[in-house]
Formats: sequence, C-alpha cells, structure tokens
Amino acid sequence: MAFEYGAMDGEAGTTVAERSTAAVDVADNGGEEPLTAQKREATTDGAAESQKTPETNAPEETDGGEKGAEPPIATPDLHSGHKLAKRYRLEECVTRLDGFSSWRAVDEKLRRAVGVHLLPADHPRARSVLAAARSSALLGDPRFVQVLDAVEENELVYVVHEWLPDAVELTTLLAAGPLEPHEAYQLVEQVALAMTAAHREGLAHLRLTPGAVLRTSTGQYRIRGLAVNAALRGISADRPQRTDTEAIGALLYAALTQRWPYENDAYGLSGLPKGVGLVAPDQVRAGVHRGLSELAMRALVNDGATASRQEPPCTTPDELAKAVAAMPRIRPPEPTFAAPPDYQRTTYQQGTYGRPPARPGAAVTQSAPVPPAPLESRTGRALKWTVSALLIAALGLGSWQVADKLLDDNKGARETPSSETSTTDGENDKPAAPTPLKVQAAQEYAPDGSPQNSANVGATYDSDPSSYWRTKSYFDGPEFAPSVKQGVGIVFDLGSEKTVTGSSIALRYGGEHTTISLYAADSLSPSGPVGSMKQIATGRTGGSALELRSKDGKESVSSRYVLLWMTAMPHSPQDGFSDAGYKQGITDVSFTG
Repeated sequence: MAFEYGAMDGEAGTTVAERSTAAVDVADNGGEEPLTAQKREATTDGAAESQKTPETNAPEETDGGEKGAEPPIATPDLHSGHKLAKRYRLEECVTRLDGFSSWRAVDEKLRRAVGVHLLPADHPRARSVLAAARSSALLGDPRFVQVLDAVEENELVYVVHEWLPDAVELTTLLAAGPLEPHEAYQLVEQVALAMTAAHREGLAHLRLTPGAVLRTSTGQYRIRGLAVNAALRGISADRPQRTDTEAIGALLYAALTQRWPYENDAYGLSGLPKGVGLVAPDQVRAGVHRGLSELAMRALVNDGATASRQEPPCTTPDELAKAVAAMPRIRPPEPTFAAPPDYQRTTYQQGTYGRPPARPGAAVTQSAPVPPAPLESRTGRALKWTVSALLIAALGLGSWQVADKLLDDNKGARETPSSETSTTDGENDKPAAPTPLKVQAAQEYAPDGSPQNSANVGATYDSDPSSYWRTKSYFDGPEFAPSVKQGVGIVFDLGSEKTVTGSSIALRYGGEHTTISLYAADSLSPSGPVGSMKQIATGRTGGSALELRSKDGKESVSSRYVLLWMTAMPHSPQDGFSDAGYKQGITDVSFTG
C-alpha cells in the first residue's frame, strides 16, 4: 500500500466513505453483491462494533481486505499468556479480523499495559504495516497514541503501542448525548492541530472515526492508529489531507448533533434521513452553536451550504485549524453547584409553659420535676468564707507589690531621655528592606534530556520586557502529565552564596493557573532530582506576574544557585512561534535577599 501526500487546495472531492478503497469480505456481506462505498462504510463499522469488546483502548473494527481479491488469511493462532520477544505477555484478544489480531498485553520489563497488533509475516500488508508503524513512531507527538515497537520475528509482524487505561472513546462520550459547545470546540481544535502536525511530516490517518479518538481524564484528546489503522486494512487515498479533514468535520458534526452526517447508521449513531442530503447541524438540533455548525459544514465540503454563508471550504487540516483559531473563543460553562438541602426545623420541646399544643387534641408534654439542691451544712459555709477571705488578702498584697514596681519603673523612665527611647524602639520594629540579588548566569534545566528553548535563557534576566524565554506547547495540561514531563525549569547563578528571601517573575501568558517553585540547587547542572532539593518558595497565579516569598517570610535559604521549576501552565492561543496549547513564557526574573 502506498500513500500519496500533498496539498489539495480548492479541489472538489467525494466524501470520506466514498473514497475508502477497502471492500467487505464475502463472509461479512453474506455472499451478496459488493456494497456501495457509502453503505460499505456504515455496514462494516456496524458489524465491527458488534464484535468489539468494551475495552477503552481496543482498536476500532472496520472492513477487511478487498472482496474476491484473495482468499481470507488465517489469523495467527495465539492465546493468552503467549510472550513476544520474551517481554510482551498477551492478555486478551480485542480484535480478530482479516488475518490480523489486536491484543491487550503487559510489558513485563516496564510493568505497564500495552496494546499489540499481530499479523503473519507473509500477510500481503505486513510490509506496509511495519513501514507505517515506524513512520508514526518517528513523529513522537504526544497528541497521538505512541507506537512503542514494530518488529518482524518468528514469522510474525507485531506493532506495540501505548495503552491508556484512563481514556474514553469518543464513541462512548457520544452515546451519552451531544457534547456541549466548549467541549466540541476543544475536540475540533486539538484534532485539527494534531493532524496538521502529522501531515506536515507526510503522515495521514485515513481512518479517523469516533473509535480512533480518545479523551483522557485531563481533557486532552488523543488519536490512535495514525497510518497504522489504514495500513492494517489496506486503505489508501488520492487526497489524504482532504480525507482526514472531512473525517474531522464528521467528528464535529456528530459531537454537535449525536448524528452521523451520512444516510447510514454508524458507530452507534443514527444517520441522516434518506434523500435529505447533508443538513447543517444547527438545523438538525436546536441550540447548536452557530459558529461550530458552519465550521463542520466547511470541513465536510458541502459547497451549497457553505456558499450561502460566504465561507470557503476547508480542504486540509491546516486550513481547518486556522478557521478554528479565527473563531471567537468559546468559554467553558460555569460550574454548577448543588442546591443545599432545605433547613430542617427541629421540633424538640422542653416544656409547653402554658402554650397550646401544636395540633388540636395533641397531649401536652410536661417537663420532668427537678429535685431541689441539697442544703449546705454550717461547717461548709464557714470553710467557704474562710477561703474567700484568704484569696482577697492575697490579691490585695499582690496588687500592692505590682503597683510599687510600676512606680519604680516609671521613675527610672523619667530619668532617661525620651528621644533616645523612641529612636531605639523604631529601629527594632522597622523590618530590613529587601536587597536585590544580581543574576550572573543562567542555564536551562532538563533532567529528561529534552530542553525547551535553551538559546533564549538569557532573556529571563536582561530587564527587557519585550524579550522572553518560552516553553514548547503541550496538550495534556494545565498540570504536566507524569508520562510526558515532570516540569520545566531554569537554574540561575547569583555569583556567590546568598540568602534568598523572595523573587518576582514576569510571565508572558496569563489565564488559568501557572505554578512555579524555587529550589536551592548545587550547580548550574544539578546532580540530583528536584525532589532532593530544598524548597525556597512556591506559588500559583492566573495572571501575568508572580511574587514569591520564602516560607511566608519567616525562613530564608542560602544558596548560590536557584532553580525556577514550573509544573503547570495556562492554555494560551496560537502565536507566531507555536501552536495553541498549554505553554508559558518568562520575560523577567529578579531575586531579593
């Protein structure tokens, strides 16, 4: 199988389903005549879904090889417990189709769950699957489910990929109902940007369905099966960019309406009424966001519908991503709080005190009689008066001694000049003014070997607000996912050991929350992890500046080297140097001691 890549500016084309070259196997079609392209898409997807187990990371089921081209290929006869490369232990088969199978497995070396695609080495698509997997692995974009290994061994070809236990398929999300506008906006924005990056490297998906899009617990959408899903099924396209763009449009359409934008049912969604054609989402369901509705139509390249709105169609993921960026940003919904329960008035009643009962005919509750206090004896009263008299005498003697002491102190104070006393007290109460600490040098800290922007570290302390150091764009924020990165940081050299009491940090991007901590490091290239360093201060802000004070100003730490460590960044719009995503820039840093 071969892929053809290139821009398709303004070219008219058919729908995604019509361009699929895969056909249904005779067994899947009951031995009948071949289905049309559009019916083939819906029928095979529906048949596959009936075979599919409810595993989150189970690959989407679709059609197999071309009907009548060659006899069905036997799927490798493997079982749970089988090991590949003495490392990957197969646990559960989630797909078995057209000569290949897909498994949930365990990487015993790293003790983590993985997914595995298996097919015989003599399978006609084995070479193309290996090539697609290795190309996808080289991309290394965290917005895609990563390919971890691609091997030919013992007459088998297998592809190992990530397994995301906390992720949910878009198919499952849509089964519960349409997405709200902000969530649909996040979906189309993230998927369009991801596919733009993939096509920039010459990679296409060609099977971008609701089953291929996963939503993680942090709200990040990730795409699985880049190039590999199409290679497993022998699918190619003359216009891969348009194919993927229309697929994104179909995902957005389904997210807005909970309907599939073609006549046939697919992926658990009902299709559009037959003979009506492609209807805009805001005409299918009330309350659909108008801007997102037009965006879906532009991606689906419905010329009649888009012409009425004077908007050009989007034929590449890059054009679609730019159209999303040009839209007014859709804010997330306001958080809803459960109403407090009604106040339950108590009905406890000590006594009625002559009041009428609450209900006619109700009995009056009488309070229990209180027994009288026992009479004090004559000896007890005498003892009480004696103790009281002794206490009064002691208090009087103590008061006289205190008064005498105060008079002596007042006399001595009159003999001392008042100006000297006030001066001394003022000096003791006035806090020492903070001293600026000059930064001599700085170096980026990247314990995982993946720096952000090392060349511009000097811009963080040059006192020029127009220059800055910026991180890369991430898509799993605002907090860094441990599987992606622990954090990003810069180590500053103060020239000699100084007592650090605070810092002022100017940020390039505001919005949401930026979390920064300061640590005492042992050099410009710290030898230990961040967890082993002594923390100086930490803070969180949703604005464009952050003031840090060491331990609320009660403690201070001495160090020559100070590590600025950032673990959360805001979602920032696309600028001239990076994609929209979670990122942050630092324009100026200063320290005080």
